[in-house]
Amino acid sequence: MLLLVGLGNPGRAYAKNRHNIGFMALEAIAKRHGFPQARARFQGLVSEGAIGGEKVMLLQPQTYMNESGRSVGEAARFHKIGLDEIVVLHDELDLAPAKCRIKTGGGVAGHNGLRSITAHLGNDYKRLRLGIGHPGEKALVHAYVLSDFAKSEEPWVAALCEAIAENTGLLVKGDDAGLQNRLHLAMDAKGFGAVKRVGAQ
Repeated sequence: MLLLVGLGNPGRAYAKNRHNIGFMALEAIAKRHGFPQARARFQGLVSEGAIGGEKVMLLQPQTYMNESGRSVGEAARFHKIGLDEIVVLHDELDLAPAKCRIKTGGGVAGHNGLRSITAHLGNDYKRLRLGIGHPGEKALVHAYVLSDFAKSEEPWVAALCEAIAENTGLLVKGDDAGLQNRLHLAMDAKGFGAVKRVGAQ
């Protein structure tokens, strides 16, 4: 079973925050592939289905970002899911808006959700890094990630989530290079190949 984890904070107040783009992408995957309504389990919201003939579990931790590892760890232990079967979708300050990168392991780059998952499970899980851009100064980061996407950003956010949902089959197959290429082409085709961060507009 593949465990796809979207990171974010629970509740309506956070729903449109930049920090919640992992939740947004996971919800697009669930909708696109006809997953059932998520239910409360493992301190998160869980939905199970199949993509490309493979069994997939979607998990949105409801522990708040800083404690994401509690939820992911509980689900992984219960289902005996290895690190090589976990993919975490999360916001990435060090990537330009609308850009996507996939990698296994590496540092957590100050991301508290990743730090928590690594503390509970180890570091060698796959990450789908969803670029949100950087506000320019470290002191502004906290407010930036916990602010809603600007109206001008909503089109590329929706396009990126949809592109990920359309190509989740490649993620399930482990075709990381193919997925990254397909996402790059999809965003270029929709005119979002060179999005600037809000502060630069």
